[in-house]
Amino acid sequence: MTGSVLIVGASGIVGSAAAERFSAEGWAVAGLARKPVAQDGVVPVAADLQDPASLRRALAGLKPSHVVLATWMRRDTEAEMIRVNGAMVENLLDALRPAASLRHVALVTGLKHYLGPFEAYGKGSVPQTPFREDQGRLDVENFYYAQEDAVFSAAARDGFRWSVHRPHTIIGKAVGNAMNMGTTLAAYATLCRETGRPFRFPGSGMQWSGLTDMTDARLLARHLLWASTSADAANQDFNVVDGDVFRWSWMWGRIAAWFGLTPEPFDGTVRPLEAQMAEDGPVWAEIASRHGLAEPDLAKLASPWHTDADLGRPIEVVTDMSKSRRLGFLAYQPTDDAFFDLFTRLRADRLIP
Repeated sequence: MTGSVLIVGASGIVGSAAAERFSAEGWAVAGLARKPVAQDGVVPVAADLQDPASLRRALAGLKPSHVVLATWMRRDTEAEMIRVNGAMVENLLDALRPAASLRHVALVTGLKHYLGPFEAYGKGSVPQTPFREDQGRLDVENFYYAQEDAVFSAAARDGFRWSVHRPHTIIGKAVGNAMNMGTTLAAYATLCRETGRPFRFPGSGMQWSGLTDMTDARLLARHLLWASTSADAANQDFNVVDGDVFRWSWMWGRIAAWFGLTPEPFDGTVRPLEAQMAEDGPVWAEIASRHGLAEPDLAKLASPWHTDADLGRPIEVVTDMSKSRRLGFLAYQPTDDAFFDLFTRLRADRLIP
């Protein structure tokens, strides 16, 4: 089965991987972003999800059978996140309504569904791990819930199917992305190697020794395509992770070895990357000049605040994939290979030396 898909957030870490996957499978792909980037097989659509008139103009003439919603906007408070991100979903689906073409909408959220919003990330009472879809919502405000409710309401009104996809921390390539652990760690490792600084794990003892998992953007793209075309996956919410589990005490050494580093032994002290990298902008610019790198602005590559939020959590986070497995999604991705594949792409694109 193929059709026409509108990828919303096509320039992001998830959207770009989804656009690549759908295009490779023969779909007609349009990619919506405020500032679209060139992608093979993708028709760019420039629009602002906060501007209904802009959306109506940009989407005039488009009749997508499927939509992938893979974007959000960060604000200072959860109340503002709810207002802005809920409205963006509503605006998009309202703008598409006159075409009456939608058959399925896939919404990408994440594990903050279970952990709570950034304001209370991993704090207080959280459900037992591994997280399972039937655990439902926390009794706290959460912009993911607002996004879901906007999709559910439009689906009930307009008659399309939906799926919700909850990845853990995503590994993938997207310069300028607000949440990008893989590229952040690549930049940090490069800084350590080039300056002789120790390669220290920045997070908590729980993350160092506890179990965790992650999500390769390419696997998430396959999951989006599967759920969008499988009758059994219609109107379902899904966790989406690679399928393996690991401890950072193992993964940190794997990443160090790829960059030719010897990791500093973890001494139990939390050393956030945001503080470690705060003054590294000029250092990165010099490294970029010396090696002829394509991006001299460290702020466009690294998002240390988000990596700190993940690696500093005081709880163990693992995710159950049984629901997808039972319904037929069996894809698997070793997470260390996901990191290595990303690092190889970053080097090939002259983003790291």
